[in-house]
Amino acid sequence: MSVVLERSLGKSPVTELKNVGAKMAEKLAKLGIYHIQDLLFHLPMRYLDRTRISPIAHLQVGFHVVIEGEVVVSDVAFGKRRSLAVRVTDGSGTITLRFYHFSAAQKNNLKKGVRIRCYGEARRGKAGLELYHPEYQFVDDSKPFKTEANLTPIYPSTDGLTQVRWRQLMDQVIELLTNGRALDDLIPDALLKPYNLPDLKSALLYLHLPPQQADLYELEEYQHPAQKRLIMEELLAHNLSLLKMRQEVKRESAPTLPPSKHLVEKMLAQLPFNLTGAQQRVGLEIQQDMVSGQPMLRLVQGDVGSGKTLVAAMAALTALEQGFQVAIMAPTEILAEQHLKNFSAWFEPLGLSIAWLAGKVKGKAREASLNAIKSGEAQLVVGTHALFQQDVEFHKLGLAIIDEQHKFGVHQRLALKEKGKDLSPHQLIMTATPIPRT
Repeated sequence: MSVVLERSLGKSPVTELKNVGAKMAEKLAKLGIYHIQDLLFHLPMRYLDRTRISPIAHLQVGFHVVIEGEVVVSDVAFGKRRSLAVRVTDGSGTITLRFYHFSAAQKNNLKKGVRIRCYGEARRGKAGLELYHPEYQFVDDSKPFKTEANLTPIYPSTDGLTQVRWRQLMDQVIELLTNGRALDDLIPDALLKPYNLPDLKSALLYLHLPPQQADLYELEEYQHPAQKRLIMEELLAHNLSLLKMRQEVKRESAPTLPPSKHLVEKMLAQLPFNLTGAQQRVGLEIQQDMVSGQPMLRLVQGDVGSGKTLVAAMAALTALEQGFQVAIMAPTEILAEQHLKNFSAWFEPLGLSIAWLAGKVKGKAREASLNAIKSGEAQLVVGTHALFQQDVEFHKLGLAIIDEQHKFGVHQRLALKEKGKDLSPHQLIMTATPIPRT
């Protein structure tokens, strides 16, 4: 009996599949699978080749193989570990099937004279090649017994979900897709054809049911066109989500901060060196962002010692000169203390007030820092994760500078952003490591 759906695969819960109840749905949810379409994108992590029966004489150690033969000996072997040893021959050679965990029924069924088909990894044993705990099926010579027509997919799993159960689930989903259940294909044929990439439906069907002649090495290296098609899909979806997020950010209001001249010039006059061309260029780009009235979300990437912190200091002075507070956050107290030392050396001669807030700041010292931040007395605040905490309230936060942001969670960065009250503070992120997910 086929599954009939009235809704699209993306909107149909997995419980609409046969034999998928609440408990099974709970197990699938652990893997992020809630809808039938999620199962389609739960791709195999590797494949097994069970399409060919190999002669025992040709087996090599370390290879997974399918063999078929007759049981000639079946005995319980005693030694360091009790095991069931079953000798099988196919006329070309003999191999031992070894079971360390076996039942009385297994021992009785695997008796001399029965024919079986086995799948497992060939290993070297005391008496030659052995298969340890292989999968096996009994063969009836009076009935046709076909080999697998496709490579066998192995899916990422969780407790309580065997590979047999995965294949039962996928068989239903593949049937729905094959029988005309359409998927939204984001990429038009005009973009796929130059790269010889298949459409989404064809790519998914191939990866769940690779044919016998499929190139296993190509699949393992993620170089098959079907895999490249899904890689393109994922990259497109990722970039569209970033574009959507950026559009949402642009709809928010941020402080309009015209370029600082007075404070920046005074700070630069203290320095025994001039700005590099790259520092001047990035500083100008930051000024353009901060004057737009929309929240800046800029990543400054550069090697250690390239001058990122000085660029951040110029941005901070732009906000401070307009009466806004600036928060500088680092993932560790050691790094935060380095920032405190640098900014104190640059800003204290300018008459600017700096507060320090980290996990080790306790009692009256912490209370004093919190009061200075809330009242606006503290113009620049340097700290660690402590800046995220709920009891930290800014008077007028205009710019958040985050160092090595990949060490902070998304929710932590958003928590700092929310401290801007009516206006979203600008965000300047510094890193010495390129961050793809930024």
